[in-house]
Amino acid sequence: MTILSNSKQEATTDAVLTASLQEQQEKGPDLRQMHTKSHGLVWGEFIVENDISENLKVGIFAKPQTYPIWVRFSNASPPEKRGKLKSDREPDVRAIAIKLMEVEGQKVLNDEEKTQDFILINHPVFFIRDAQGYLDLGKAGSGQATPELLQSLQPTFALLQEMSSKEVVNPIDVQYWSTTPYKLGSHAIKFSVKPQLTNEAQGSKSDSDNYLREALVQRLTNDRKEVKLDFLVQLYVDDEKTPIEDPTKEWKESDSPFIKVATIKIPSQQFDFEERKRLDEGFSFSPWHTLPEHEPLGSLNLARKKIYQELAQYRHEYVQKRLIDPQPYSSIQDEPQ
Repeated sequence: MTILSNSKQEATTDAVLTASLQEQQEKGPDLRQMHTKSHGLVWGEFIVENDISENLKVGIFAKPQTYPIWVRFSNASPPEKRGKLKSDREPDVRAIAIKLMEVEGQKVLNDEEKTQDFILINHPVFFIRDAQGYLDLGKAGSGQATPELLQSLQPTFALLQEMSSKEVVNPIDVQYWSTTPYKLGSHAIKFSVKPQLTNEAQGSKSDSDNYLREALVQRLTNDRKEVKLDFLVQLYVDDEKTPIEDPTKEWKESDSPFIKVATIKIPSQQFDFEERKRLDEGFSFSPWHTLPEHEPLGSLNLARKKIYQELAQYRHEYVQKRLIDPQPYSSIQDEPQ
């Protein structure tokens, strides 16, 4: 594939950001533009393994340590329109975001001093290769794509359908992947989160629009079950088997086996209450909330650096301004439609 020049990368990133800010303004400026619907924000621990090989003892994995964490489960879709989120019963990509705290060291971004974020979805590959893919999809969605562009987007459409068609009964019971590569010191890696083997009955989906939150409540609160997940990494092999610049290509386990480096422990807990939901809405997750040792790699991640940060900043500033300088209903129009 062709790697964008720096100027082209910046221009494409700015175009994606402009379109994203416009959509955020139209559908809910106080909401996340993507991954809007949360199934729950829960607390837990990130426990670094004792027996990691020496070459992987980098950054947060440098020594056995336990970090307090917040874990957010979500759907990937933006709001359908102001005041209306997509039903869990409709096809969608599911996601998990993990925020480690009490992480010492200089960070790449300066908006959070002691955190390290990991962001994953329930599919091993992403649906586009770079930021230009977002713009092309936007043209298709608005009816502005040429026949040639629509034809070139067929693999993207196929990937989106495959990603969103996976049946998820409980978001805590499925595997998640980073899809894009990251540093692990001198290594390039991808990472994954996978449930440890349990005898839990998977059950079946209910007819509720919010059945994924209800499934989490049932497991962690009503049944008082503790959940453990494995945090795994894959090492870069070569550009053909494990490409850095093409997140639409899977790093196959047969080429690069998963290596366990940590355990995520989520105790039984209550989380489905208003104060926790407000905390959830206030958080921002970004792959660039990171130590330099775990810096994101590839052009798609580079675009995310500016887009994620500015969307979160806009969202937080909007909420603060609305409280400091109240607006009339005609301006806010926050009633569900």
